[in-house]
Amino acid sequence: MIKTQLLLACAACALSIGAANADTISFSTEAPPQVMLDMIAVFEARTGHDVVVNQVPVVTNDQFAQYKTWFSQQSTDVDVIYSDIIWAPQFAEHLVDLTDAAKDVVGDHFPWLIQSQTIDGRLVALPVYTGIPALFYRKDLLEKYGLTVPKTWAELTTSAQIIQDGERAGGNPDFWGFLFQGAAYEGLTCDAIEWVKSFGGGDIVEADGTISINNPKAAAALDMAASWVGTISPEGVLAHMEEDSRGIWQNGNAAFLRSWTYAYALGQASDSPIAGKFDIAPLPAGPGGSSANTLGGWNAAVSKYSLHKEAAIEFALFLGSAEFQKAYAMSLAEMPTIISLYSDPDLLAAQPVMPQLLEVLNNPAVRPSAATKGAYNEVSAKFWTAAHNTLAGNGTGAENLEILAAELEELKGSGW
Repeated sequence: MIKTQLLLACAACALSIGAANADTISFSTEAPPQVMLDMIAVFEARTGHDVVVNQVPVVTNDQFAQYKTWFSQQSTDVDVIYSDIIWAPQFAEHLVDLTDAAKDVVGDHFPWLIQSQTIDGRLVALPVYTGIPALFYRKDLLEKYGLTVPKTWAELTTSAQIIQDGERAGGNPDFWGFLFQGAAYEGLTCDAIEWVKSFGGGDIVEADGTISINNPKAAAALDMAASWVGTISPEGVLAHMEEDSRGIWQNGNAAFLRSWTYAYALGQASDSPIAGKFDIAPLPAGPGGSSANTLGGWNAAVSKYSLHKEAAIEFALFLGSAEFQKAYAMSLAEMPTIISLYSDPDLLAAQPVMPQLLEVLNNPAVRPSAATKGAYNEVSAKFWTAAHNTLAGNGTGAENLEILAAELEELKGSGW
């Protein structure tokens, strides 16, 4: 029987799961959607195991802090965690090697996703679903104003202003041209990496450890984004996370939105004001003609401190299975990591957008977690701080990136 309990992001709040019961598996994730609970019930009925869902905070930064605390304490209260794609290098030493257990199924997944979760030859997490951002656009408003889907950030800026001006003149003073995630958190790192890479500004830290972010192209990308704030984007975008921007968009008050593909199914729901009025496209390109889409996604990982490793591995394999991924995708339009599901007739009937999502997935940008290893969260926090300061008008892109580069050199010097 599925049980849920809320665990706050502190070690003292961790609740005992009843580790003596070898048939009970603790699964740590944010608030699970109904489809996940339904599928966990299938797993329980099939295997005889019980699954306790430990609900962790929604914000990934807080989740990371919680898991870091548990692992540092070698807590046996943790069996399986839902692991962000960027956490594999940071948590690898605390996770069970799934290479042998998953040897018959790894070939079903996108190879680069398996590679992203393989650290020093050890598969430390099995992909459950992947995610990629897209440009959501109001196709009815593009038609109304005689515009086409923008291919570049410059075209987006122009089109957003035209539509915003027109809609406000037509009686909607709350209408905005473009929404994105501008709060100071990991989400801004994702957005800003896309701007920087599309401008040819590099990867913040390159694969060989070179700190490359302090360059004119990267600075120009951040200055471009800063120009949106207060013009085609609200001042409030500086506090927007995913659901803040999606809420405004789905209420019909924006022409364009940068968001993850999960927002597609929500926007097309029967009670959505914009159902049938929008579509998605790859994110716009920078001056050099290239675009970038930050690779996201979640994976099932087993703690090496678990007292129920055999059952926990079985559950992790179930979460990464075609059966689970198909149900999840059909319900939420989340992107499977198993390649064959993109031609599954049931899934295509339920989510006709899947071929479009696959097309968007073709150009993923990877955050530099492998290059920075255990220091990634600090690197990301310093990067999003520089980006946020630029968006808020606290210094130019060049000024903030110069400060960032010096901070990263100091951090690198202390060893990452």
